[in-house]
Amino acid sequence: MNVPAELRYTSEHEWVGRDGDDVVRVGITDYAQDALGDVVYVQVPDVGASVEAGQNFGEVESTKSVSEIYAPVAGTVVAVNEALTDSPALLNDDPYGEGWICSIRMSDPGAFETLLDAAAYHALIEG
Repeated sequence: MNVPAELRYTSEHEWVGRDGDDVVRVGITDYAQDALGDVVYVQVPDVGASVEAGQNFGEVESTKSVSEIYAPVAGTVVAVNEALTDSPALLNDDPYGEGWICSIRMSDPGAFETLLDAAAYHALIEG
C-alpha cells in the first residue's frame, strides 16, 4: 500500500496534506480506494460548508459498497474537486493526486499535527 510520508491520516482512511499555513487538501487513502473497488460516484461537500472533525461530509459509492467520508479537521471547505463529478474513478487511479476530494481552511491549524503520521497509519492498516 502506498502511504506517502509527507501526509497525515485518519483512522477512517482519509489523507490530509498541507496546502498552505491553514489550508489542507483531503482525500481517501490508497488502502480505502483498494478496499472499495471501482468508484462510480463521489459526493463532495459544498464550498463554504463548515465542518467539524469527525463529521460526515461526503460519500463514495463503489461497485462493492457506499462509504462515508469524514472531515479530518474542523474548518470551512474552500475548494472541491469538480473533476470527480465526471470522473469518480480518479479516486482509484490517483488517490493522492488528481483524486483529491476537497480543501479545508482549518479553524485550528495545529489540528494537522494531531493526525496520524505515515508510520502510525501504516501500523493501523497492517493491523
